[in-house]
Amino acid sequence: MTTLEQHHTPATEHEGAEAAASRRVKLPLAPSLERRRLQSYLMLVLLDGFAVTVGILFTGYLYLGEVTANGIERQWIILLPVHWTAALILKAYSIDSLTSLRTSQKRALLALLAALTLSLFIAFFAKSSQQYSRITTGLGVVTTAALLLWVRALVQPLIRLRCGPTAENVLVFDDGGFPVRIPHAWHIDTREHRLSPNRSDPHMLDRLGMFMANMDRVLVTCPPERRMDWALVFKGSNVCGEIIDAEVTKLGVLGARRGQGFGALIVSIGPLGLRSRAAKRAMDVAIAGGALLVLSPVLILVAILIRLEDRGPVFFLQQRQGRNNRLFWIYKFRSMRVAQLDAAGARSASKDDDRITRIGAFIRRTSIDELPQLFNVLRGDMSIVGPRPHAIGSLAGSKRFWEVDSRYLLRHSLKPGLTGLAQIRGLRGATDSEADLSNRLQADLEYLDGWTVLRDIRIVFATLTVLVHDRAF
Repeated sequence: MTTLEQHHTPATEHEGAEAAASRRVKLPLAPSLERRRLQSYLMLVLLDGFAVTVGILFTGYLYLGEVTANGIERQWIILLPVHWTAALILKAYSIDSLTSLRTSQKRALLALLAALTLSLFIAFFAKSSQQYSRITTGLGVVTTAALLLWVRALVQPLIRLRCGPTAENVLVFDDGGFPVRIPHAWHIDTREHRLSPNRSDPHMLDRLGMFMANMDRVLVTCPPERRMDWALVFKGSNVCGEIIDAEVTKLGVLGARRGQGFGALIVSIGPLGLRSRAAKRAMDVAIAGGALLVLSPVLILVAILIRLEDRGPVFFLQQRQGRNNRLFWIYKFRSMRVAQLDAAGARSASKDDDRITRIGAFIRRTSIDELPQLFNVLRGDMSIVGPRPHAIGSLAGSKRFWEVDSRYLLRHSLKPGLTGLAQIRGLRGATDSEADLSNRLQADLEYLDGWTVLRDIRIVFATLTVLVHDRAF
């Protein structure tokens, strides 16, 4: 924070006494970033246009010697505006794209893919798609994609220099409430600068306005009795105002709602939407059905080996908690001796566990013992990706799982899965301590925070790399 004297002369002696402390900072605290953001967006728009133009026209010229053949010029005329439109819709020109190179590049590529799909669709119905060359189209799109990645990486340092690491001016007023620190934000102690949300003092409101000038977000942390005053000040100051409340984090608040004379905090959003549930279920059935078909020889061979070793049952069934805290029977290949099976799961398997059979040690180490849960997926008890279901008697150290962390039950808002974030991060095996469970729970809660098909697909592919794991016992 700068310590230059502010350019403001108090109008009265009363005002001068109150403003003395604030003279240690220069007001406004920061220049406006709105124009710089707009300039950055415009720069990205022009560079995207450059990438599409060079990628399509120049590639066609190099390959064919001209840009009027094979519909190259017409393809460019359609693709360029469609790409800009798709980029706007997909937020390729947004604050996130200014502050994160990965986000910027990903959204630019998604916009290119959407534009290509839509332009081919338009060409098909215009009966001009036969004029396009597959080779020039393919080379042009690949070149455009490479240029989009390059130009966005090239200008990222300039954007960061112009707009800062967050591309936003954020101000936090500390008025004696819950302590909070936000990186790259201005933090002002109201007691040090003698500031208060006094709505009956025009001079005080003027001083607050000077502190809030050019700010994109203003937050205040204060006692409950002053929240209404701050709320009214923010509403009359033309700023994005926020009041910090520690209870929001404790309750896991997702949003707020007003209606019919009352207000409510939204702490859960219920099940996934109909389209999301349909997409997730379709993916589950497709993957589980395909895997059972492909792996059927392995399943049959393992079943025979388990039966031959000690003549016991092939499958081990155990009750576990699933979605909505409902119990269901989970299927696994039996890996322990029949006389020492633990139906409640009170004792977690450990390395060199004397209960595990010879074939059991192999199928646990390679995660083959989990394959029968594909039948649970087809039945609808489980999903391919989700929080792993735990036995009801499981312990973390000496405590039940739900006794370790009150948020444990939140993981039951979705169907349990064959794999999840915790598993691909190596958080599996025995829960010898409370920390073992806490780490897994954190990963599960992270997964619950916004489901997408693409994230499930990434987790599935990442699972293939950790099927054999030193914690799989």
